[in-house]
Amino acid sequence: MASQSSSQPAGKPESGKSETRPRGSLAELGRLWAHVAPYRLAVAGAAAALVVAAATVLVMGVGLRTLIDQGFSSGDAGLLDRALFVLLAIIVVLAFATYSRYSLVSWLGERVVADIRAKVFAHVLRLDPAFFETTRTGEILSRITTDTTLLQVVIGSSASVAMRNVLLLAGGLVMLVVTSPKLSLMVVLFVPLVVAPIILIGRRVRALSRTSQDRIADVGAQVEESLNAARTIQAFCHEGLESDRFASRVEDAFGAAVKRIRARAILTAIVIMLVFGGVGTILWIGGHDVLSGRISAGELSAFVFYAVVVAGATGAVSEVIGDLQRAAGATERLAELLATKPAIAAPANPVALPAPARGAVAFENVTFHYPARPDRAALSDFALDVRPGERLALVGPSGAGKTTVSQLLLRFYDPAAGRITFDGVDLRAADPADLRAHIGLVSQDPVIFSASAAENIRYGRPGASDDDVRAAADAAAALSFIEDLPQGFDTYLGEKGVRLSGGQRQRIAIARAILRDPALLLLDEATSALDAESERLVQDALSRLMKGRTSIVIAHRLATVLEADRIIVMDEGRIVAQGRHADLMAAGGLYARLAELQFDLSRASGTVS
Repeated sequence: MASQSSSQPAGKPESGKSETRPRGSLAELGRLWAHVAPYRLAVAGAAAALVVAAATVLVMGVGLRTLIDQGFSSGDAGLLDRALFVLLAIIVVLAFATYSRYSLVSWLGERVVADIRAKVFAHVLRLDPAFFETTRTGEILSRITTDTTLLQVVIGSSASVAMRNVLLLAGGLVMLVVTSPKLSLMVVLFVPLVVAPIILIGRRVRALSRTSQDRIADVGAQVEESLNAARTIQAFCHEGLESDRFASRVEDAFGAAVKRIRARAILTAIVIMLVFGGVGTILWIGGHDVLSGRISAGELSAFVFYAVVVAGATGAVSEVIGDLQRAAGATERLAELLATKPAIAAPANPVALPAPARGAVAFENVTFHYPARPDRAALSDFALDVRPGERLALVGPSGAGKTTVSQLLLRFYDPAAGRITFDGVDLRAADPADLRAHIGLVSQDPVIFSASAAENIRYGRPGASDDDVRAAADAAAALSFIEDLPQGFDTYLGEKGVRLSGGQRQRIAIARAILRDPALLLLDEATSALDAESERLVQDALSRLMKGRTSIVIAHRLATVLEADRIIVMDEGRIVAQGRHADLMAAGGLYARLAELQFDLSRASGTVS
């Protein structure tokens, strides 16, 4: 099934490409070039500044040798004066080059990470619902925030520091050889001692970095889940329990971070000990050569200067490599997310839907399983024809497959067998965006965005005028309560519409669907959260809205579907009966039992449905 085979949980690579290299390998950083390449001019400027800065540092060693051998030895005070001015000039060049490098690289880091965040977010929004069934929201948030922040540190700082020190390391080694081949040979003997721990311990750091990032993702997932359920947590007095669970996750993340930090600290300490121990040994050997006259004091001073440069550069690279390894892990995680292909996508040559749309719908022997429940069919050999303009109701017990019908009509999933058509066009042959543009949805749990009332209603048709928004609100019986809000239509409704009652949120969602003016209207328990008076007002509005357009009403409360042209009774993913209310009541069966139970309960409670 497409929705099962194509979607993958985050953290699992789409293909086997990433398996050809170690997970978190520094080679993963090569993926970033595609995002850096559009800013080649900034890269070129930063590289030029980097080379100039490194060159000025290396030139200082030559000046030091000249000053000692020709200035101090000969007692030439003029040379000492000229050396000071040259040194000041070099410092000015170094400062300007450092400023240019830092500003360009920092800008580049911010710019590239902003691009990556936007690209990842846009990609995630296009993934099908099957992906979100198997992937935690907190995991996705961690990748968009924490992982991209790691990349910003690398691109905007660590990468240039690493390249600068690599240049100093390479240039310093060359100058060491030029200054004293004998002492340089001693340096070469120390190199394997320094490189070995970088490679061996570096692998451990890389693995621990990945684990640390995964534990941080767990923390984010826990925060997201708990904040979304804050009222439920408080209602059950589980604040302490959830705090303990969160503290446990935080401790796990802390423990993973401590292991990573200790590994990096050990790596840095070993490298520094070996490098500067080597410098001390070489200085001791060089001192004997000066005493015996084999090299001059200036040459030894220059050699020590370059040895210190090489040692410092080596230590800096060993420290930065930890950041690079963490960024490699972050790059890999982001690449895996971007490599996840949506199961639902427009075909290469989509078939255009007829214009104007009529709203004819057909299910032809459709069988469907949700990816999270592959062993249970939500629909089995389901066949249904809906005529243009027909008012159809779907009823049945919970789990009968009613909402699945709307999910498939919106093409959030594709069926395993059979096909679904809209105005005669197979949904798989059409562009999903084109299809959804002709459908208006009001769900049982309406989504209210953190925006104003007007913006929430205008979500149905972004280009709608204020008068159109107001008219839609009036038609949904929402105008009066919106006008009573502090700023009317400009009132901020709070996160998830927290400032509104359940019925008010439902009417905002209905106004949004009215504004969309769709050919097919899907109402999934659209009036379930309304009080009796509001329900009557909205039912009147919906009756006017449904005239002349196809409407599919999903309902548990049978009183809301009495006026339907046709009622489809569903059970366990199949149609078990269909007809008008009176006919179904006369025939008995599931519908009659449900109606009898509901209406008896209504009379017993003294309410009128």
